[in-house]
Amino acid sequence: MPKTAVITGITGQDGSYLAELLLSHGYRVVGVVRRSSAPNLDRVEHLLDRIELRPGDLLDQLSLVRLIDDVRPQELYNLAAMSFVPASWDQPLLTGEFNSLGVMRVLEAIRQVDPGIRLYQASSSEMYGKVREVPQTEGTPFYPRSPYGVSKVFGHYITVNYRESYGLFACSGILFNHESPRRGLEFVTRKVTDGVARIKLGLAQALSLGNLEACRDWGFAGDYVRAMWLMLQQDRPDDYVIATGISHSVRDLVEAAFGHVGLEWQEYVRTDPKLFRPAEVDHLIGDPAKARAVLGWEPTVDFKGLVGMMVEADLARLSSAGHVAASFVGRIAGC
Repeated sequence: MPKTAVITGITGQDGSYLAELLLSHGYRVVGVVRRSSAPNLDRVEHLLDRIELRPGDLLDQLSLVRLIDDVRPQELYNLAAMSFVPASWDQPLLTGEFNSLGVMRVLEAIRQVDPGIRLYQASSSEMYGKVREVPQTEGTPFYPRSPYGVSKVFGHYITVNYRESYGLFACSGILFNHESPRRGLEFVTRKVTDGVARIKLGLAQALSLGNLEACRDWGFAGDYVRAMWLMLQQDRPDDYVIATGISHSVRDLVEAAFGHVGLEWQEYVRTDPKLFRPAEVDHLIGDPAKARAVLGWEPTVDFKGLVGMMVEADLARLSSAGHVAASFVGRIAGC
């Protein structure tokens, strides 16, 4: 019988890549989706004939218990979260409900129904915040600088606590920034690559950004979900930093994206003070030595390759949308 895996947050960037990976390994994949009058299934639309979608909600303990009891998975990947850091200042209580108490609800559901289920919990490099050392390792103290980061610290430590208290096979992946063409437009990487594509195609004249000096360790989401899976294939549960070990500034991101299409970024980028964070995270760079040694994990896509991939995807998307719009206008004009 194939393994069964449950993925919360399957409709997000990471969930869609993880579903593809698990299907390639022969898993039965069950995705958890919140009940909605207009579900957002764009990222998994190409998988709908191969995955199962079940209703469930990190705010509703009973829905999680019922789901796990019915599906009886061998693995559960908890990727659902309030994941946009700037929004966590606007909705700090809801962020805590999802990212902190939501994790505890998942852990309790596993403990009550089947403590043998292996759990992956999505932790975040934002937990390091005002970094205490560079690069950051699994042992670096946390100093979060946003409600999002604080909520993720709770989720991380409650996962460790349930592992040590109840013997659950629960792992936390401390993932540094990981991007792809499936990243939401509200994130700076997609904001930049979408903006570059629009400027190149003549659909926009400028791009407004915040702090160009903020540094992040950016990798490809498709590589990072492979690390999630590898964690749950080990003999013992543990926590791992997943990163490239190379840091770039937002300025580097901008230069690479505009350079990919042969444009000078200084002619188009505007700095907007309103886009600065209330408390900035200055220099995130992870040390993936443990993941390399224990999991045998290595990233396969470098920074320039990632940026180029995203710019090309946005160019193709916007060109296709423009072609469709032009065809529609032409048909209307010919009526």
